[in-house]
Amino acid sequence: MSEKLKKPEIDMERLTHIVNSYKYQKWSLIPLVQDIQAEFGFIPPESIPIIADALNLFPSEVQGVVSFYAQLYTEPRGRNIVRVCRGTACHVRGGKTVLKLVKKQLGLQENQTSEDLEYTLETVACLGVCALSPSMVINNQVYGNMNPKKIKLLFKGEGDS
Repeated sequence: MSEKLKKPEIDMERLTHIVNSYKYQKWSLIPLVQDIQAEFGFIPPESIPIIADALNLFPSEVQGVVSFYAQLYTEPRGRNIVRVCRGTACHVRGGKTVLKLVKKQLGLQENQTSEDLEYTLETVACLGVCALSPSMVINNQVYGNMNPKKIKLLFKGEGDS
């Protein structure tokens, strides 16, 4: 797995259309970058000066907002976001093993995205479903009481050699 992902081609016409729908409205920076991320899956770095120009801001102001919020991304992310809980309840019930097995199945480390942009692996402090620990979430689907067999079934074919 290479450290750098091949970034997807950005449709600059589509980007410009989104930005122009917010032109000259400084208050709209956050909704604008959210729309861009919704369209492309991340906020392309080349969009920063375009956004700044449209909202009459400095590029550093736009970048500052984008880098401040954890839910905004400047790198491509996988179509499937896998979040493994590292909270106390999950930890004492085998969460460390769950994370180890998910890493092995996907061939990823924490905060990595697969080259084919299929998966991004993240860890979280708590998923709020302690009764189901150890748990994980794939996209918006919660999976509880995880064990090696369940992990293998969820990611059948991934990481098998």
